[in-house]
Amino acid sequence: MLRRILALILKELSSLWKDPKSRMVLVVPPLIQVIIFAHAATFDVSGAALAIWNDDRGSLAGELIRRFAYSSAFKIVAAPQSQAEAAALIDGQQAVAVLHIPERFSADLLAGRGGRLQLLIDARRSNTALLVQGYANAIVATYAAEHAPRPPPLVIETRDWFNPTLEPEWFVLPGLVAVLSMLIGMMVAALSLARERELGTFEQMLVTPLRPAEIMIGKAIPAMIVGLFEANIVIAAAVLWFRVPFVGSLALLEAGLLVYLLAGVGVGLAISSVAQTQQQAILGVFIYASPAVMLSGFASPIENMPPIVQWITLVDPMRWMLIIARGVFLQGMPAAIAWSAIWPMALIGIALMTAAGLMVRRAVA
Repeated sequence: MLRRILALILKELSSLWKDPKSRMVLVVPPLIQVIIFAHAATFDVSGAALAIWNDDRGSLAGELIRRFAYSSAFKIVAAPQSQAEAAALIDGQQAVAVLHIPERFSADLLAGRGGRLQLLIDARRSNTALLVQGYANAIVATYAAEHAPRPPPLVIETRDWFNPTLEPEWFVLPGLVAVLSMLIGMMVAALSLARERELGTFEQMLVTPLRPAEIMIGKAIPAMIVGLFEANIVIAAAVLWFRVPFVGSLALLEAGLLVYLLAGVGVGLAISSVAQTQQQAILGVFIYASPAVMLSGFASPIENMPPIVQWITLVDPMRWMLIIARGVFLQGMPAAIAWSAIWPMALIGIALMTAAGLMVRRAVA
């Protein structure tokens, strides 16, 4: 039995490697996606289009405007002179925000009465609006502390653990280890039986001594190997190219990936057992992958989701792998803590592989 399974594994791997298109798909897209995600999937805002509506010609107002102009977070794009002009800039999405400096701002500040400012923000992009508001508040707070110094009643000293410079790549790239390895492993598994049907070799495989369980194992292991290979490409790119720190145990991360890929390959084999063509298999992978990524916490925190959706995320293996990947990369997560995320993945993987086994058995019976 072991010889038969090994022969099927070698046949699957050689068919993937001999096809030039398959080699390109396995190597090039992950690198492209790493580059795109690392540079495009950022939570920072820089060069936000800002309009300054200045009714005060005093020197203090001019200094405040220079603070915004010299900040990398903002780019001054217009100087409206009325409320209608300011509204038109936001309505036309020519400016993310409009800073209104009232007429007596400098006079009130010099007289010790305190100045008032108005910041109009386009909140159609809520995340950008929150960041722009935070940047503007930071600039104004620094300005106020210099021109109206009074000891604040309470001071918060902030220290950012695990990502002291708040680099977005440190958050995105460990997550890509989970996302891309799942997609590629699931894709290879989903295409396995569908490719046999398209090439006309499915019936030939059925007349061999291979049992349904052996076929499933022989199709699952190559997909897991390819998924693990893709994960290590992302890990190497993150550490060597983007300089993301890796402070944990590589062996622990690899062990988590093996358990995690068990679940992904189970989904892929289940799709492959019902797909008649490779196009159907690819469509099935993306139908599953889209909600899986959304529910994993890769882009938005699970804590912000409705309670019923949070319960649904418990059966998403990507959610647990993200905890392990980011924990091992950035905080050196010990095995005892990682186990709390590994055992749910193991249960999900066993359930999915059992379901896939039944579906594959029915397909080859």
